[in-house]
This record gives sequence, structure tokens and C-alpha cells, in this order.
Amino acid sequence: MYRQKHKQRMTLTALAVLVVPLAAACGSEKAGAGSGTAEAERPVTGVRWSIDGLTVDGTAHRAPDGAHLTLDDSGRAEGSYGCNTFSADAAVDGDRITLSDTTSTEMACDDTSMDVERALSRTLSDSALTSEVDDDRLTLTTESGDTVRLSRTEDSPLYGTEWTVTTPAVDERAHLTFDRKEGTVSGRLGCNHVNADATVRDGHITLGAPALTRMMCEDSLMDGEKALTKLFNGTVDYAIDGRTLTLTSENGTSVRAVAER
Repeated sequence: MYRQKHKQRMTLTALAVLVVPLAAACGSEKAGAGSGTAEAERPVTGVRWSIDGLTVDGTAHRAPDGAHLTLDDSGRAEGSYGCNTFSADAAVDGDRITLSDTTSTEMACDDTSMDVERALSRTLSDSALTSEVDDDRLTLTTESGDTVRLSRTEDSPLYGTEWTVTTPAVDERAHLTFDRKEGTVSGRLGCNHVNADATVRDGHITLGAPALTRMMCEDSLMDGEKALTKLFNGTVDYAIDGRTLTLTSENGTSVRAVAER
């Protein structure tokens, strides 16, 4: 009887010795898998990417204000080169992105913006792009080594943001800032400074009569200013897309502005 118990005790001990290494191995495998697996990469699609700049043939360029790119999960891309908007078919395969059948508007802007815009258009549709995500930054690289630098963006707040008007024929110094506490909008229309009441509700802004300074400027500035004053004394629809604000009045006047970086 004693021998039988002793034998059983030895067998249990041997089993325990075998189980411990297996448990340790399983534990270490689990720990290794957890520590060796990188945190899931943030997706490229479904994100509004602001285009910050590009490097072509070794020369770096800053992207025009308002330039952006969005890739959706249904195989479409849309965005803006800065002046003109575009859309394209988008194939996303791992870290490879290919834009094809690109169409864009054909507005004319200043020469510098158009030069960068053309370079950006060629780079994005040149060939398959390799994507690399680093936190909130995205880099797209062509097969020839040219790159486009982008960053993840959220919609800029209407209030407290200095919105620089980018509508063609309006002076680049024109800007507007909405104040929630005061219920006003103030800024510059190109030549003269402006103040007015501004009530925001349900995607609309009711603008009061504009109080303007009385400076006289060259005809081009005054013409752009007159176009902006058509926004006042009425209600405008407003929409914010990333850093871009679009104001559309009841009489059809449309003004686009971008948030200062």
C-alpha cells in the first residue's frame, strides 16, 4: 500500500513538472504576441486629410490653403488642390493607393498657386502611391520618390477662428471672425474693416447691416469688397469642411474662406 501511494505521488509530481513549463510557455507566448504586435494602424480611409505640402524633384512646396484629400470605403476620392476641387476612383490595397480617372474643376487662380496645384495634381495621379501613417500624419510617396505630406484634420470651429477669404477677385487680406459671446462678426473686407450683428442657428447665419470704415482703395479692392458686402443684411447658409468655411447668401453669392493655420 505504501509503495502504491508513493508511486502515485511521484506520478503527480512528474505531471506537475511537465505542466509548469507548458504554462510558462503559453504565458510567454501570449506576452510575446502582445508585446510584439504593433498597435493597430489608424485607417487611411474615412479621414479628412489636410494637404500640408509636397516635394517634387527634390524641391519642397507648401500646399495652397484649403488643399485636402478624403478617401472613402467605397473606392472614391475627393478633395481640393487649393483652388480647384477634384474627384477620382481610389484603389486601396494595403499600403498602396492608386487614384485614377481624376476629374477637376477648371477655375483660374494666381500663378503661384496654379503651379503648385499642377504639381500636386500630377503627383497624386502619377502612379501607385505608397502610404505611411505616423500618428496623425500621412505621407504618400510615388515610385520616383516624390512625396505628399498630409495631416489628419477636424472641422475648425466657426467661433473664434480667423477666416481668411480665398474667393477669387477678393483681396487676400480679407478675413472674418465670429464672436459667440457678443453675437457679432468683425474683420476686413479687403479695403475697409467691418462689424455687424451675427446670429447663428441651424446651419444659417443672419447678418445685420455692416458698419464699415470709409477708406477708399483702388478699384480692384473696392470691387471685391462690394461682392462681400452682399452677404450682409440677410441670411446666409454656412458649411465647414475641415479648415474651409463656405458662406452662401440668398441672392446666390458664395464666399469661401480658410482657417488660419
